[in-house]
Amino acid sequence: MKKLVEDFTKQLSDALRIGRKAELTPYGGAINNVLITGLGGSGIGGKIVAQLVEAEIKVPICVNNGYDIPAFVGENTLVIVSSFSGNTEETLEAMEKAMGRKAEIACVSSGGKVLEIAKQNKYNYIELPECHSPRAMLTYSLTQQFFLLHHYGLIGGGFEMEIEKSVSLIDSEIVNIKEEALNIAKGLLGKTPVIYIDEHYEGVAVRLRQQLNENAKVLAWHHVFPEMNHNELVGWAGGKEEYAVLLFRNDTDYVRVQKRMDISKQIITQYTSTFFEIWSKGDSPIEKSLYLIVLGDWISIYLAELREVDPIEIKVINFLKGELAKL
Repeated sequence: MKKLVEDFTKQLSDALRIGRKAELTPYGGAINNVLITGLGGSGIGGKIVAQLVEAEIKVPICVNNGYDIPAFVGENTLVIVSSFSGNTEETLEAMEKAMGRKAEIACVSSGGKVLEIAKQNKYNYIELPECHSPRAMLTYSLTQQFFLLHHYGLIGGGFEMEIEKSVSLIDSEIVNIKEEALNIAKGLLGKTPVIYIDEHYEGVAVRLRQQLNENAKVLAWHHVFPEMNHNELVGWAGGKEEYAVLLFRNDTDYVRVQKRMDISKQIITQYTSTFFEIWSKGDSPIEKSLYLIVLGDWISIYLAELREVDPIEIKVINFLKGELAKL
């Protein structure tokens, strides 16, 4: 897993190459809305991409993480099916329902039944390289979803340059990224991580929570500003030293949100002394997001090492799948 995280920018560059070479069929119909369906390491890319394009895309875009699909899905819906293995049962069922609604379906997968169905039905698809761990391949699924949205005329092509700039930024900052990640991981050891971020970057926080769960084998939670000020902040009256807060910030966060973060920090640090304020780098939302994502990935890897656990091992998930297969 550590080697896969080290290859983060190489994966981004390779993902751009794959997206540029993809042979996609033109679509002449109207797209009135978009649904991205996927789970876990395959699904989080949809959450991140949906937020990154929200200031540009002119139609509603939603993310689905289950068996069902919303009632609005129909002939003028673009359904992006994201399943790295191609065999995720929830995603396959959602895909089948979208097919029944005659939606326009496009797939991002390395194989399995999803790719088989896509080829049989002549759906647009972008094939990913195989890998042991889907969560280590976020770079690929995320990038291809940008390419699909661009292919259907829903966003421009500027994302390519922004991803290229992200590669340069991360490569130039990697020593500092690792140093900061290790320092944070040491502070998290033996504590419960609590992640906060601006609402427009919630996918980044979800990604870190997932990485802490699977790589470091710890529970964590997250919330967003300004919503957390209307409920969770009061809960800090029951705060303890066992909680470690990671506040992710961007210099472009709305000014009132930044002030809320400052005041919330004053309140929270009365109850825990473990508080990390983490600023993104980069000029665009894509750069800022990818910078924070790779930083979070390194935090999870270092915490796994400190806890002496195997970041690859997912025995409980395999047990769950085995039990479900008996039904």
